[in-house]
Amino acid sequence: MKGELLLQKDQKQNDRHDQREQPEIELCFQQSLEITRSQAAKSLELRTAKSLGGLWASQRKKAKAHELLEEVYNWFTQGFDTKDLKDAK
Repeated sequence: MKGELLLQKDQKQNDRHDQREQPEIELCFQQSLEITRSQAAKSLELRTAKSLGGLWASQRKKAKAHELLEEVYNWFTQGFDTKDLKDAK
């Protein structure tokens, strides 16, 4: 949630991401991925992967973002009509 709030704050202040805020935002998302993976919370991991993937895509790291989302997305075997999985696809 902290990463999302920092991202929203950054987007309100600038049309483009503020380079100073990006490392902190990315760190929040990375920490969230570690926590969700350790708890096997796949739905929350997917949400975090979407957020981090979106940040990376805005940084022109689209291949890295795609790889992350694909890894998490491919874990799911059902629920493809949910908003999170539709967005990830």
